[in-house]
Amino acid sequence: MDQVTFRSDTVLSDVHLLLPNACHLMKRLNSVGQPVFTSKFRILRDCDGKESGGESPVLESTDASNVPCDEDGDLEVVRRPRCSSSNRDAVCPIILSQSAATLTDEEEDSDEEDGARDVIKIEHTMATPLEDVGKQIWRGAFLLADFILAHASMFKDATVLELGAGTGLSSIVMAMVAKMVYCTDVGDDLLSMCQRNVTLNKQHFEPQESEIRVRRLDWMADDFCTDADLDFCWTDAEIEDLHDNTTFVITADVCYDDDLTDALFRILYRLASNMRHPSTTYISIEKRLNFTLRHMDVSCEAYDHFRHCLDQLQKMTDGKMNFTVEPVKSSFPQFFQYERVEQLELWKVTAERL
Repeated sequence: MDQVTFRSDTVLSDVHLLLPNACHLMKRLNSVGQPVFTSKFRILRDCDGKESGGESPVLESTDASNVPCDEDGDLEVVRRPRCSSSNRDAVCPIILSQSAATLTDEEEDSDEEDGARDVIKIEHTMATPLEDVGKQIWRGAFLLADFILAHASMFKDATVLELGAGTGLSSIVMAMVAKMVYCTDVGDDLLSMCQRNVTLNKQHFEPQESEIRVRRLDWMADDFCTDADLDFCWTDAEIEDLHDNTTFVITADVCYDDDLTDALFRILYRLASNMRHPSTTYISIEKRLNFTLRHMDVSCEAYDHFRHCLDQLQKMTDGKMNFTVEPVKSSFPQFFQYERVEQLELWKVTAERL
């Protein structure tokens, strides 16, 4: 139980792969027997405490006079001395670890006291089959979260819908500035994990009386789930509120399967055509390169299909809706520690009735 067995259909997010093992605290097993971890992500703020504008808060200035240089002015790098022998035991990469072995109760309490308002706790799994990738955290969610914090005034007091919310990270960040966030996905186990994450982070949005409602929304279905016997179902009042007040839709890293991508654009059209106000959708996506035997070359078929759907949406002329598509430059500040690779993209889709 201390190592993950990778099968041909196993997928592991770069977010979990690049984090130190100590950041992954195994807590329990979920209802389907998968190990559940808790990871903490600190919101990086600049020296003025502002959440928008300026340079990326990851970077700090350095006094050039204190930089060690040689007589030619070149940077002098102090290298670790090589040692042929070592008393350390060989270290094997172990992904699963019990939290008690990493943090003591006193350290965890101290962390919460020192920066609870700046730390987001997320429960998630790792190394899942493709159908369970929503239980992991992906870089696209961090890019979207950065954009939200960098443009907080734009989302202030808004009603927002997130499609394919997964662990709920983007919805939690959105609730820091928006008034109401409908956090949606499918699958009882995933929705329960998402609800738990909302509860773990309520200190971030309850003080300003914001609210997150975790709800079931199947893109393949024709309508909202209103069956009162099921958890996370919709009420008629919530559906009415969604259609009457939503002005923003967000989604991150959900275009990895062509059928799901088609369903995403169908539901975007259906939602926009039923909303009272013009809506803006922000789609975060990572362009993933894969070697395929069919092409015998590197390709990005899922991304190419996504771009095709974007083009089709903008060219649509049904006489009812008009969609405008444009890329968003990723020049806004970075508020979370992750690798913002050039393959990460953010797209803006504006919808209005004719």
